[in-house]
Amino acid sequence: MSADCIFCKIIKGDIPSKKIYEDDEVIAFNDIHPLAPVHFLVIPKEHIESLASCEPRHQALLGKMLLLAPKLAKEQGLKGFRSMINTGVEGGQEVFHIHVHAFGGGDTLPKT
Repeated sequence: MSADCIFCKIIKGDIPSKKIYEDDEVIAFNDIHPLAPVHFLVIPKEHIESLASCEPRHQALLGKMLLLAPKLAKEQGLKGFRSMINTGVEGGQEVFHIHVHAFGGGDTLPKT
């Protein structure tokens, strides 16, 4: 874990969050600045800076994160959702601990 990473602090319980899932490897919680009526993050408990810094040993963990998103989206009442991983400053990443955004609900999402 990184001492100054906000997500690592959430994992340790130093910062409160509205958790929707947790196991030994990952945690999911609601985004504090939601882009849609439902917006949550799925993050690994291991501090990994970004998708660009993942290694082959992270393959199963990344798969777990991606497969967990639709399960949690369904539990949150979504019939469809958008998933996103921002990578690097130029990719819009603000917190440098890899995380999958899943968001949906309503008709607020822009068309792509």
